[in-house]
Amino acid sequence: MRSLVRGGTIVRGTGCERADILIEDGKIVRIGQGLGELFSDDEEVVVEDAEGSYVFPGFIDAHTHFDLHVGGTVTADDFETGTKAAVRGGTTTIIDFGTQYHGETLKQALKNWHEKADGKCSCDYSFHMSISDWNEAVSAELDDMMAEGITSFKLYMTYPDMMVDDRAFYQILKRFKELGGITGVHCENSGIIDAMREEAVKRGEMGVWSHPATRPAAAEAEAIDRLLRIAEVVDVPVMVVHLTCKEGLDVIRAARMRGQQVFAETCPQYLLMDESLYRLADFEGAKYVIAPPLRTKEDQKALWEALENGEIQTISTDHCSFTTKQKELGRDDFRKIPGGMAGVETRGVLVYTYGVDEGKISLEQMCQFLSEHPAKLYGLYPQKGCIQEGSDADLVVLKPHVQDTITAADQLQNVDYAPFEGTRVTGRIETVYLRGEKVVDRHELVQEKRGMFLKRGKMQSVR
Repeated sequence: MRSLVRGGTIVRGTGCERADILIEDGKIVRIGQGLGELFSDDEEVVVEDAEGSYVFPGFIDAHTHFDLHVGGTVTADDFETGTKAAVRGGTTTIIDFGTQYHGETLKQALKNWHEKADGKCSCDYSFHMSISDWNEAVSAELDDMMAEGITSFKLYMTYPDMMVDDRAFYQILKRFKELGGITGVHCENSGIIDAMREEAVKRGEMGVWSHPATRPAAAEAEAIDRLLRIAEVVDVPVMVVHLTCKEGLDVIRAARMRGQQVFAETCPQYLLMDESLYRLADFEGAKYVIAPPLRTKEDQKALWEALENGEIQTISTDHCSFTTKQKELGRDDFRKIPGGMAGVETRGVLVYTYGVDEGKISLEQMCQFLSEHPAKLYGLYPQKGCIQEGSDADLVVLKPHVQDTITAADQLQNVDYAPFEGTRVTGRIETVYLRGEKVVDRHELVQEKRGMFLKRGKMQSVR
């Protein structure tokens, strides 16, 4: 069966063109004008009319947490519900974080995540490997991870169950340099956070506001600086994930001025929400407890400007969803509020509305941040992340100038609230193709569990 996406404006990182896209056997086989005229009336071709719409490469969300045990509970979205929401929102590939818990081998951790995901995903998927134990045996396993197509890794500078010390950071980064793997790092100074939390508890300040108050921007910036100094000694590129603040951005700029290769990711919540939400009454602020926390409107402005200037390479979601009932675990103690929120379903329309439509970034940049750059950085390009002949036919048809409102009632994310409840958007994702198969039609999911595991190659650099 062949499909023809006709008359849309194809969006690439380098420019836009109005053209048809011919799909066969899951691949893009031809791009050009008037392709429908090539077929006789008796040839079977399914036509999608994309007139007046933008056609993006399938979005890639390189930062999700599905079916993850956190603080005595498990995220509300597993791989089944999470990937349904993802693909409805235009995300055709997710890269989740497989976690090596203390005492586990990397092989066991990878097996655990395959068991969680295999056969359940409605978009394509892969894993980063989060390393919490470091020794010679784990170091030796990294060759096997690379052979399995796990070519990116995650390290934490906070959370006692996950963090590794500076010595291990140095050794791990040195090993990644040998292998050609890339690591993303959660940057917060654990010591500062722990001390400030103890002080808040002694003062009896147990409410939601103590969450951001004990995780200041300076703690994030210090950790970024320490990471980048270690990476400077090793001479290896790194990714700073979920960047939230101007202070951290300035540290990255300084490292780049020294000649370092540093990549940065941010998320819609840091671009569009601010810390005032933590002061909402009736424990409503708990819905927005994430780590690092939401920052100021000035930080939002700095992040948007950095995106416009090409200083941030990707926009992911850090989707880590919990229900209102789960958030209640911390009603009397802010330290027990599960940290994370949903976002995988709304990223595309939010970036289009508040980025492209408001003139902060271009269509081409949106394509880079959501598709092209993550594909290159995480070893999927040109199979994914672009619209060109020979690539997977992962396509997102976005209809502009459609007024919608984000609501919990209209979502597939497995939570009872929408973090962006009531937010107006000016575009709608009408159609999504996954490897040539239409999985979203008229904004509704029509095919489930079509996702495949992706073995990834090594990083390709981006600007």
